[in-house]
Amino acid sequence: MRFHSPQKLKSIADLIGSEFVGPEDFVVLGTNEIHRVKPGDIVFVNHPKYYDKALNSAATIILIDKKVDCPEGKALLVSDDPFRDFNKINTHFTRIYNFTEELHDVEIGEGTRIHSSAVIGNNVKIGKNSLIFPNVVIGDRTEIGDNVIIQSGTVLGGDAFYYRKLNGNFDRLISVGNVVVQNNVEIGNNCTIDRGVTDSTVIGEGSVLDNQIQIGHDTVIGKKCLIASQVGIAGCCIIGDEVTLWGQVGIASGNTIEGGSVLLGKTGVNRDLKKGTYIGMFAEDFKGYLKKEVKLRNLK
Repeated sequence: MRFHSPQKLKSIADLIGSEFVGPEDFVVLGTNEIHRVKPGDIVFVNHPKYYDKALNSAATIILIDKKVDCPEGKALLVSDDPFRDFNKINTHFTRIYNFTEELHDVEIGEGTRIHSSAVIGNNVKIGKNSLIFPNVVIGDRTEIGDNVIIQSGTVLGGDAFYYRKLNGNFDRLISVGNVVVQNNVEIGNNCTIDRGVTDSTVIGEGSVLDNQIQIGHDTVIGKKCLIASQVGIAGCCIIGDEVTLWGQVGIASGNTIEGGSVLLGKTGVNRDLKKGTYIGMFAEDFKGYLKKEVKLRNLK
């Protein structure tokens, strides 16, 4: 999430009541989740296991629960609860409506048709010649391109599935990102595409999604991908261009699938994959899988 205007380190520290390490006028441009951080971003970390990853990331401001050595060219915000204060910063700069207020400010391009039963949030942009079917829900800040088809019951921009356990209960990281659907995309019935925690969940140009697909927060789907029914993609994944995912493929959080890959039905992914064709619970190379099957069948 980028702020509407640059902020200073001290003003952010004052907002959350934290100590800071670095110049008072150190520039802060926004916040981001660790997988999507850029220079000028705040990233939060609240466990020693992940200190190095956060401190050495592209983020230049680290919201952390312990004062540590600050890398050169970076700054720290030292908080007793970085998770809480990350939420506080995000909701200070991004208003959360959740359909409780109909302010709208919706841009709709020429030739676009939207069924009267569709529900549209605030600050939504829809391009030209798109078609929105009955009972579609489009959350705040969603951006939809030209010549897009979204079929009935699909939800764009639901909350990210991102929690921590606190005092025996689940505490949500509030989602202030959005969904971006590029030109010439088709999305089937009853799909759910979560908005980014602090960035965009992206469906690339020309991609086609079947029915009942779940796509997690901050995931980026490339151009001209083909995704069959009941695929589940967790948050922060990168799916390259022209990838085919057949029915019931499951991809764990934070993994990258190289462009041109094909994942056959029910393939499970728990690591990054180079271009290829895969099958099985742990995404085996398909040719290798066939050779193994032949050997097993020939055992006597």
